[in-house]
Amino acid sequence: MALLDPDRLFPIEPRARGLARALYEAVRDLPIISPHGHTDPRWFAENAAFADPARLVVVPDHYVLRMLCSQGIPLSDLGIPRRDGGPVEADPRTIWRRFAAHYHLFRGTPSQLWLDHSFENVFGLDERLNAATADAYFDHIASCLERPEFRPRALYERFGIEAIATTDSPLDDLRWHDSIAESGWQGRVVCTYRPDAVIDPEGPGFAENLRQFGVVTGCDTSDWDGYLAAHRTRRADFRRRGATATDHGHPSARTENLDHAAAARLFARIRSGEATAEEADAFRGQMLTEMARMSLEDGLVMQIHPGSWRNHSGAVMAAFGPDRGFDIPTRTDYVGALKPLLDAVGMEPNLTVILFNLDESAVGRELAPLAGAYPALRLGPPWWFFDSAEGMRRFREAATETAGFYNTVGFNDDTRAFCSIPARHDVARRVDCGYLADLVCTGRLAEAEAAEVAYDLSYRLAKETYRL
Repeated sequence: MALLDPDRLFPIEPRARGLARALYEAVRDLPIISPHGHTDPRWFAENAAFADPARLVVVPDHYVLRMLCSQGIPLSDLGIPRRDGGPVEADPRTIWRRFAAHYHLFRGTPSQLWLDHSFENVFGLDERLNAATADAYFDHIASCLERPEFRPRALYERFGIEAIATTDSPLDDLRWHDSIAESGWQGRVVCTYRPDAVIDPEGPGFAENLRQFGVVTGCDTSDWDGYLAAHRTRRADFRRRGATATDHGHPSARTENLDHAAAARLFARIRSGEATAEEADAFRGQMLTEMARMSLEDGLVMQIHPGSWRNHSGAVMAAFGPDRGFDIPTRTDYVGALKPLLDAVGMEPNLTVILFNLDESAVGRELAPLAGAYPALRLGPPWWFFDSAEGMRRFREAATETAGFYNTVGFNDDTRAFCSIPARHDVARRVDCGYLADLVCTGRLAEAEAAEVAYDLSYRLAKETYRL
């Protein structure tokens, strides 16, 4: 008995469902372009077997962790290491059993779709995961992971991935990317420049990060011009290793466009360690505009991921560190916040700034009108809490009428959970084909046009926008 309905996510009305099926069949097996995500380049460099089912499926998945935690399961019981080195569950089978016993919590969520897709299509399982099937699942997946066809490179090829981007710190030595290049393997794994560690004065270890940034680049990061030179140097290092994009995870979309003298004074305040919260925010905003200018120089596509209150739980942050499922969306202003950057470079046709969003109310009101006017702007796909069937559909309905399809950039999966990559792309392709089928059936799009748009949303737009 299959876990997945072959017509999942398609419209209910018979004509639209048939058309959605036909559109989907034409794009379902297109190569995957994964231009933004958080897979570990070490996987592909070493090509070692994944350790066990729990560390493959449960431990790296924020969606899984937050749901289980919301029901009172401590992160320590799921094998998440404590910052103080205190005891946590170390037995992967026990972790798996806890996950399986609570799998019902994911009913109706996108996580269940992604996980069931992985279980059925990657591992050939056809029974529902629950407490009774937990051990059978664990044993089967563990047995699969011992086989060469389940190593990272083999799965990359089996998933039909054409290119995948990792997200990397400016302090990273990028040795795993170098190792991949030296190995002769033909898979394309590119790095992405994520400079937050040396841009956010309120981030952990900023002063030491700034010092290390100078060591890594050989630039004087105690001086504004030297600091900017360090970014240019490091961006060039990334580009030599295949990078095509930068990424910026700021609390807000605020930008600034200070003149050189004012920016230098602000940087001096930041370096002093005595900057106010307002000055720290202004500096982050100034750096978004500086990064956009640098993208005009070197051609790197710029991604802005604003609007998340990261690590909202102080207790979880203190005990387990960042990235444990406690990032929460906030209200986000784009029209006013982006104006300084757009006044500086928004009309540049050779610049691509991709805006991501966690405030759905802003899509129709602010983001689609902005991207529908400024040549430099594109809209990223529904992200994080909204990369669901409903979120994708709402995005298309809110954005298309003002920005069209071609001011968006297709789909990216933004995941650490490797086996969910084909599942997430499958969901996006099904939802888009369903939306296009409805447009055809209501007389707003010709069937031949729908087929072209389905191809573009599934493959071409991501490949061309990210220059992959």
